[in-house]
Amino acid sequence: MKTAMFKNQVVIVTGSSSGIGKALSLQLASEGAFLSLAARNADRLERLVEECHELGGEAIAMPTDVAQEEQCQGLIEETVRQFGRIDMLVNNAGFSFVGKFDELPSLELFQRVMSVNFNGVVQCTYYALQYLKDTYGRIVNIASLGGLLAIPYNTAYISSKFAVRGFSESLRMELRKDQVSVTVIYPYWVVTEFHERLLDKNGQVRGPGGRAIYTNKTMPAKQCANIIIKAAKQRKREVVMRPGTIASWLKLIAPNLLDKIIVETIFKPIAERSNQGSKQEQPNDSLP
Repeated sequence: MKTAMFKNQVVIVTGSSSGIGKALSLQLASEGAFLSLAARNADRLERLVEECHELGGEAIAMPTDVAQEEQCQGLIEETVRQFGRIDMLVNNAGFSFVGKFDELPSLELFQRVMSVNFNGVVQCTYYALQYLKDTYGRIVNIASLGGLLAIPYNTAYISSKFAVRGFSESLRMELRKDQVSVTVIYPYWVVTEFHERLLDKNGQVRGPGGRAIYTNKTMPAKQCANIIIKAAKQRKREVVMRPGTIASWLKLIAPNLLDKIIVETIFKPIAERSNQGSKQEQPNDSLP
């Protein structure tokens, strides 16, 4: 029988309308948490609120673009107004694009990725921190193996996740006496809509063909959420999902070999599956 540690705990989850964020929200709801659900898609949030209620949790929908500082501040203040406190902040919102850095038509997309993936973490954390100190709360930042190991054609995403890692590690040291834990999660590929919503260098949505990168061995979002919640309960410093641990050691002893493995063995087959998926799409396919 699992421990309902988060029963009656107030938890904010950004990027909660799909993928890992949705899976986290549903599991927390099943433990009886009070949830403040943040994402840009208001309709999806309202449906998620209903699902959380059916599982025994309390939830409110908070349409939020975490790239906008005033909206992050509003998210925190309204959560406190509704629930009276904050026990945990899960910074999960993120997106990306694929393309060579020197072929970008401008820096607009790059800066947008940084604004969502990194500034969103900083801004939500900044406004939540005073309340988290009151509850000896938890901060959980969802990074990526891309925050430890780079891959090509993803300069903005990789930069944003490396930044999340550095911010988290520095902040953790500052908060030692306040007893606020900072947990960083480094997932590998997880089955979500992330790659369907991936943009190209011109800002065009990748579409359903993006799901072709996943295989039957790719981790489901629910499994990833289980790992994250367990880590949050234990206030772990970090969780590096496979094959991140092995790759991190290889980076220390044979970095050139690791670069070759990433490009030839990991990234190239993924790109081929993705391209094949695009060719199989129907012309009128669109995201749900």
